[in-house]
Amino acid sequence: MHLIDIGINLTHESYRDDRDAVLARAATAGVVQMMVTGASVAGSLEALELARAHRGRLYATAGVHPHHASELDATGLERLRELLAAPEVVATGECGLDYYRNFSPYADQRRAFDQQLQLAAETGKPAFLHQRDAHRDFMAALAAHPGLPGVAHCFTGGMEELEDYLRLGLHIGITGWICDERRGAHLHELVARIPSGRLLIETDGPYLLPRDLKPKPANRRNEPMHLAHICEVVARLRGESVEECAAHTTAAARALFGLA
Repeated sequence: MHLIDIGINLTHESYRDDRDAVLARAATAGVVQMMVTGASVAGSLEALELARAHRGRLYATAGVHPHHASELDATGLERLRELLAAPEVVATGECGLDYYRNFSPYADQRRAFDQQLQLAAETGKPAFLHQRDAHRDFMAALAAHPGLPGVAHCFTGGMEELEDYLRLGLHIGITGWICDERRGAHLHELVARIPSGRLLIETDGPYLLPRDLKPKPANRRNEPMHLAHICEVVARLRGESVEECAAHTTAAARALFGLA
């Protein structure tokens, strides 16, 4: 069984002391490839360096998260364009809108998001998308770039959002949020409505450790080896075998991001 983690924050400081062990445990769990998320210009460069150190196993995204939107200036935008030219960088982002935290003003978020969607269109690298409490503006931004491929990363929305994203042709990324009985139960029905070929799975580690994982790690850190557990939960809710779920989510990831 082969799995692909399409969203892992492997440059996070919590992995600094045991990153090789994290990668080894992931391999044992069947996670054969991972996409290291870039959430700032500096973080995107780190993600690319990791991908180059583990060619064929790790890939990178390059973008600026809405939390850092105010930091994206002309120099940073040009640096992202350079990073997106690297073959190891397979997606534009993490980019989008986050009106929940509001670490950057709305106007700055919308500007940075549109600039990165334009980069995705120019480079042909699909968008790695983030949206929280900003669905209307998010949809308006995407409507200005029709046909742009991408993934709604860490999808936690409702039926309306899911239908809107599918109608746009987006893929849907499901994390361990679906394992959280307090806030993810609504996803149990929705995940079965995502067509095979459009469903992707991810850990978003070190965040979103599945709440139903037993035993839980003492450090409470999520890591790629737990993607196998997420796959099992998703497969059960979709009424398919784990092998079937692994096969079609892996094929979808390779097709969308052009992974070898």
